[in-house]
Amino acid sequence: MYAVVGCGECSALWIVEGRPERTECPRCGTTRKHKYRREFLTTDDEDHAREVRASMLASRQGESDAFAEVGSFAELDAELETAGVDDETYLEGVGVDTGEVAAAADRAAGGEGSRSREETVRAALRELEAPSETEVAGYAADHGVSREWAERALQKLVRAGEVTEVDGGYRLL
Repeated sequence: MYAVVGCGECSALWIVEGRPERTECPRCGTTRKHKYRREFLTTDDEDHAREVRASMLASRQGESDAFAEVGSFAELDAELETAGVDDETYLEGVGVDTGEVAAAADRAAGGEGSRSREETVRAALRELEAPSETEVAGYAADHGVSREWAERALQKLVRAGEVTEVDGGYRLL
């Protein structure tokens, strides 16, 4: 049940759901027992309560004719879904590459691109068969890690004994 109620102090109108023990005016903060608030309408339909409140506010401002031309809240809600532009169109309009945004979101959500730089180098060693330093660096570059960083990381892994180099090819131990 919804009720359009008014404040005796500041004349604000608002909608109250149910039958609360006390209500507080959203404008001036006056708190009263709900039974002492003036109820202009009580209905089971929230949209109807919204319509009545809006009509009363328009009437107070002398805009009853303009209000009559506006559709119902249900119609306005339906129109809202098709109004304006969608997020992707807006972002592209201001110069954001939505493909890059989607890729970044996938990486952040734990997709392939969420690996650390070192994990990317290790993945190259696992996925490529006895890759050369150039192939590891190329794989890393394709996955967002600089070639220089990948080459240095590969040398560190060799010095740490985690990777072996045989005839220019590398593999994890």
